[in-house]
Amino acid sequence: MSKSQRTTKRGRRTKLQAGTERPLSVLRPNAAGIDIGSEEHYVSVREDRDLQAVRRFGCYTSDLRRMAEWLRSCGVDSVAMEATGVYWVPVFELLEEYGFEVYLVDTHQTKNASGRKTDVLDCQWIRQLHSYGLLTAAFRPEQQIAAVRAYWRQRQGLVESCSRQIHLMQKALEQMNVQLHKAVSDIAGLTGLSIIRRIVAGDRDPKELAKLRQKGVKRSEAEIAEALSGNYKAEHVFALTQALESYDFFQGQMQRCDGEIERCMSNIAGKAAPPEESKQKRRRWKNEPHFNLRAELHRICGVDLTRIESIDAVTAQAVVSECGTDMSRFPGEKNFASWLSVCPNNRKTGGRIRSTRTRRIRRNRAADALRRAAQSLHHSKSALGAEYRRKRARLGAPKAITAMAHKLARVIYRLLKHGDAYVSEGLEQYEARHRERALRGLRNHAQSMGFQLVSQATGELMA
Repeated sequence: MSKSQRTTKRGRRTKLQAGTERPLSVLRPNAAGIDIGSEEHYVSVREDRDLQAVRRFGCYTSDLRRMAEWLRSCGVDSVAMEATGVYWVPVFELLEEYGFEVYLVDTHQTKNASGRKTDVLDCQWIRQLHSYGLLTAAFRPEQQIAAVRAYWRQRQGLVESCSRQIHLMQKALEQMNVQLHKAVSDIAGLTGLSIIRRIVAGDRDPKELAKLRQKGVKRSEAEIAEALSGNYKAEHVFALTQALESYDFFQGQMQRCDGEIERCMSNIAGKAAPPEESKQKRRRWKNEPHFNLRAELHRICGVDLTRIESIDAVTAQAVVSECGTDMSRFPGEKNFASWLSVCPNNRKTGGRIRSTRTRRIRRNRAADALRRAAQSLHHSKSALGAEYRRKRARLGAPKAITAMAHKLARVIYRLLKHGDAYVSEGLEQYEARHRERALRGLRNHAQSMGFQLVSQATGELMA
């Protein structure tokens, strides 16, 4: 075998393309680099643009405007900076306002500089890498989607705050030995909150409190009354009162945030006519938006993402607010899944794959939402649910969740990219297709061993 060929694992011969070495050329001669800090920023331009090629600026708005004017006077048109905390946000937005091409890059792309690390050397190294085109800009959705994302992230923080107050209410009830959480499945539901509000108001009779039981509660009034017999000490009731007041406060904040999200989403141009709303009133679930989020998403995306099994309006909103609706930013569905870090990360050495573990990156809210949706497929009577259960039995729960999150990401990409409606595959169709694939594999394996399959029901050969 010649040196220009090699044999793969399957015995195929492939030619190794001999590349010609080309020296690095400057692709962006008018580039600048910024080392972002909490109190001051260091900016570097080419040495022939100013006698003082590296300057230090403060973090005030007036300082940032002086930075932009200096960059403009130096003939800079492209700027690169690291994503450091949230300190880059005002610098990024102001430079975009001045018309600069701004690259927000991951710190992993710029940390390999050898030698002593200083702020001056950092900004010069960033500028040098950016001028040679060696930095990749981080993904940022369009401005309107970015505004929705900011509101939605704020809302997620409010949901977490409400969850914290629920835990504090449960702690106070546990200290009073009021076992409400064992009598009802959710103390923040209709029955639980009604009982807690009566306790805070001063009612201590378990039988009277048990009469607040709703129809959907499995436990009887007698069982609930027995669970509500406790020691109502003043200090524990006070803690319960404050937790309930904080919970109501955050619920009010969430409602205000929902109003801003609805207003912001209404300004986004839609790809389809809004669907007709059902006249039948539906009870709002806990932490659900205070407006018809599903209809707004359908109008903006042009397709109904909630038709996908395990994808509800909240999950779809989490994905759309992080990624947007324009999938042309990603060359293909594999690139989209790679950005979400829900696809295998093949590490090869010596021609062999040593590891396929997914990349560990910072928190990706869209990927987290897809993983939660994939986990909910465990009891789904659909093709996706059957596939998840089969993968879970073979790979284990963590890998199966990641694999199904990968599949959900590819389905969402296709719907947003092509605008086609989602067609659900039935459970029976999936099982029949899986059985046919298994039989085909058995027939091929038997033929390779010199045998044939015979049907026990008919006694006929299975060709």
